[in-house]
Amino acid sequence: MECHEVQARLSAWLDHELAEADQGLVTAHLEKCEACRREGLRLAALEAALGDLVAPVPSDLAEKVTARLRRPRRRQGWQSMAMAACLVLGIALGGTMARGFYGGAAPEGNGAEVASLEVFHDFPQGSLGTMIASYQPEEGSGVLE
Repeated sequence: MECHEVQARLSAWLDHELAEADQGLVTAHLEKCEACRREGLRLAALEAALGDLVAPVPSDLAEKVTARLRRPRRRQGWQSMAMAACLVLGIALGGTMARGFYGGAAPEGNGAEVASLEVFHDFPQGSLGTMIASYQPEEGSGVLE
């Protein structure tokens, strides 16, 4: 390994971030090369000095940050009522439109018949859809007339 390759990897070597093979190559080069060994020692000293630095923090930092944070606004009462009205209106319109979309097949007779949709004719054998589509109410099904 050449000096410029070793010096490019010195920081990773100090942090043990190199693969084992590369770590060994850099170590072997540092044992032989005085210039790279000095550079490695300088880099290690710099890393140690930077690690010992203490960043001063103002004592009132937490209060300042908390004061700058805005509390979420409470929703006004009329906004909640408007959202509830929109929800009710959407459910009502959806139900009305769905009735027209699915053919509006209203049950006739005693009300025990199940309306099936023509689009669901291909149910797998024994599925719930087959049972519902083939349901025939019996006489005396318990529905009062």
